Amino acid sequence: MTNDMTKGSPASLILYFMLPVLAGNIFQQFYNVVDSVIVGRFLGVNALAAVGSTGSIVFLVWGLVTGLASGFSVILAQQFGAGDQKTLQHYEGVSVWLCGVLGLIMTALLVLGLNPILHLMNTPQEIFAQTRLYLGVLFAGILITFAFNMLAGMLRALGDSKTPLVFLVISSVINIVLDITFILVFHTGVEGAAYATLIAQAVSALLCIRHIAKKYEILKISRQDIKGDVYSVKKLLGVGIPMGLQFSITAVGTMIVQAALNGLGPIYIAGFSAAGKIGNIATQAFPSLGVAMATYTGQNMGAGRLDRVQAGVSAGFVICLICSAAAGGAVYLFGPELIQIFASGDSDQMIQYGVQYLKISVWFYPPLSLIFLYRNTLQGLGDGLVPMLGGLFELAARFGAILLLSGPFGYTGICFADPAAWIMALIPLVPVYYWRMRKVKKEQEALVTGRARPAC
Repeated sequence: MTNDMTKGSPASLILYFMLPVLAGNIFQQFYNVVDSVIVGRFLGVNALAAVGSTGSIVFLVWGLVTGLASGFSVILAQQFGAGDQKTLQHYEGVSVWLCGVLGLIMTALLVLGLNPILHLMNTPQEIFAQTRLYLGVLFAGILITFAFNMLAGMLRALGDSKTPLVFLVISSVINIVLDITFILVFHTGVEGAAYATLIAQAVSALLCIRHIAKKYEILKISRQDIKGDVYSVKKLLGVGIPMGLQFSITAVGTMIVQAALNGLGPIYIAGFSAAGKIGNIATQAFPSLGVAMATYTGQNMGAGRLDRVQAGVSAGFVICLICSAAAGGAVYLFGPELIQIFASGDSDQMIQYGVQYLKISVWFYPPLSLIFLYRNTLQGLGDGLVPMLGGLFELAARFGAILLLSGPFGYTGICFADPAAWIMALIPLVPVYYWRMRKVKKEQEALVTGRARPAC
């Protein structure tokens, strides 16, 4: 069922859309955690470090995929808000073949460049082979990742955030069952966890296709819709590429952090990785709000309702503060117990390093939440460049923190790299949002004035 977000209470609409996305994101993070728990407990610390060390690389690749798909869905949301079904279907068709072409190119480049990437990241020799196996499987299945993200983005562009949630729950259960089956029954090693993830994503994508075919007449496209023109491709890529690069730039920063961790050894990698997964689950309200804001803003931008965009941002600000306090409190109180879930045998040092990172990062959750509020609102307005600039600020901060702090302070200095990045990423977003709103308002007023001017 479609959800018109141009009418009704902004706060209620945003929360109504956000909560299913949040539940879906938590399930997605949950089955990522299950991968790590099963790997850590049954394959050992080195295997956990191998999977954990891939986090930044996977974030780089999947972030680019997610950003591109999200950018395309922003254009679809704008057309839905404007009530232009024909143009919506055209952009949908062009998005489909663009995702296919980009997916094939990325698969070829990443599979061929995997060894140099791992050497560049200073991957420890004792986990190199397992890391390569795990990433090799994931990179070979990028088209599957593209398919699910694009299809889920289409549904969310129409205001439907519940259906992707249902499919994610189903795929999460499948992922857990396959993790156990591949690793404990078939003894496939770390690559079994990667196969489980891809199969689960494939199931979600197929369910999305079936649901769209049965329920959404508005998303049914013809051959004519698939034919791309220069203007349509340029418009889609003009939003999608900056959003994808913004994720990727952030991921490059995390790769710098990972490279510094790799130099310390597997016990540090495992502790930081476990803490990162817990932190990711605790903060899933932030990106979930971001997805809601992008769709809400896109629809209202298409309908010309800037007043509603402003009201939505005000409501989102309050939601950010509440979610930051709740997430920070939960992680600070229960972090040590949660990290122990990943441990096997004598892993006191791993737990200690994981807790240290969590207790530093929780104090910086408020600026992290506001990044998603302002960044995704700008993306909903069709501005992908400034959010990408925020990513560059984030990259510079991470690199600077590693350069200046990791030497004299070691692991503690590395733990401050993420908080420094979050603060710096927020700096360009807030003033540009207000500038952008004033600019769009003046453009709309000029358009209305021009239409109202009597003919000479």
